[in-house]
Amino acid sequence: MYGLAATSGLMLALASQAYAATSALTIKGSKFFTGDGNQFFIKGIAYQLTNDDPLADSTQCVLDINLMKTIGTNTIRVYHVDPSANHDTCMGALSDAGIYVFLDLDTFPTYILQENPEWNQTQYSAYQKVMDAFHNYDNVAGFFVGNEVLTTGAGSIAAPYIKAAARDMKAYRDSKGYRKIPVGYSAADISDLRPNLQNYVACGSNQSEAMDFYSLNAYEWCGDSSYDVSGYSQLQMNASDYNIPIFFSETGCNTVPPRTFGDQAAIFGSEMSGTWSGAIIYEWIEETNNYGLVSYGAPAAATATGNGIVAGYTRTGTPIPISPDFDNLSKAWATASPSGVQMNNYNPSNSPPACPAYTSGLWEVSSNQPLPTLGQGADYQQPSHSSTSGASSMAGSSSKSGSASASRTSGATAASGAASGSSTAAASSTAASAAMARSVPSSDANVMILGFIGLVGMIAVIGIL
Repeated sequence: MYGLAATSGLMLALASQAYAATSALTIKGSKFFTGDGNQFFIKGIAYQLTNDDPLADSTQCVLDINLMKTIGTNTIRVYHVDPSANHDTCMGALSDAGIYVFLDLDTFPTYILQENPEWNQTQYSAYQKVMDAFHNYDNVAGFFVGNEVLTTGAGSIAAPYIKAAARDMKAYRDSKGYRKIPVGYSAADISDLRPNLQNYVACGSNQSEAMDFYSLNAYEWCGDSSYDVSGYSQLQMNASDYNIPIFFSETGCNTVPPRTFGDQAAIFGSEMSGTWSGAIIYEWIEETNNYGLVSYGAPAAATATGNGIVAGYTRTGTPIPISPDFDNLSKAWATASPSGVQMNNYNPSNSPPACPAYTSGLWEVSSNQPLPTLGQGADYQQPSHSSTSGASSMAGSSSKSGSASASRTSGATAASGAASGSSTAAASSTAASAAMARSVPSSDANVMILGFIGLVGMIAVIGIL
């Protein structure tokens, strides 16, 4: 903790009543609604200062919240938390500011791998602990069971595992009598996977096995682009009949500085607001990847330590807006006034999409393939399928450039710690490798680089084991 004891004491006193300041969000059809029946659109920021839990540092959290709310932020996304920490003050301050939280359930050693997917008891127990720690906060908007797990068509073999994780976490939520906090997935925007992954997570007649929402990390709109040139028109076409909420869980291309966030007008405008529920901007803090909206002072030497410095950047203190990006986002959101619908007047009619057919090299999951049970590895019995060759039926191609790296799954650097089983150890290694590549784009063109880094990490783990 940082700051004066008196300040912390005051925040703790206020926190006991603060968490109820925001009403819990609910889902009806493909939209989010607030407790008073208004449609909710996400204006969010990715918030992870270090590997450490940012919601456990009450003083820093409040300093950041006070600046976030000045530009209309109503949501943050947090990638990693410590379920044993106390989050009352920060969650209360967020609620008091009208800010909701989307939270990743995975931890460094429990990340689901596309190369050797598994959903085991160690992962399940870790996810449970995070849900247990946060279920009582009304401003928890949803939980992610994974972030950018699939990055290639061949990696689609992992799709049943992320869906199994969602199935089991929804069942756990309901068995505990918790509020029906939505459970969903945050996907990398990979052209080879469109729209198969999107359709897969929502398909099927048994909705207890389907995701409650789906989101996309997309960095296609760069500089002075447009709805058509960026490829957003294709994203909209793929989602126009979607039956569950869909939103951008990361966006904000930085290849053409400064960032003007021109995509926000499309997301919240007439082209997309009838389908998409908003966007989360990547990211709050400035790091070597140059995606930050704020800094906490000038960069330090890469080897510097102390005073809140990690990997060459100060990560505590009073946040300083980065000009002109911070102001540009403020202006983009100030003019974004999507036309929503009242919950009572909304009668959704969209049905779940058909489960995608097996297509060799592009979607290697059969449409009638059952989900794995807890503990089953990648070799569990798959039904026979008719292999389809040639072009996929996916609409559009990726024009993405300059995306943030897949390392959001693991924070700034890899955390220590081990869990039982070689696959879990490999997950730790992959998370570490992704963290090392934090500033590397996770676009289609760079997936091969990240895959090679992950392979090296896995080889190292095998040697240790």
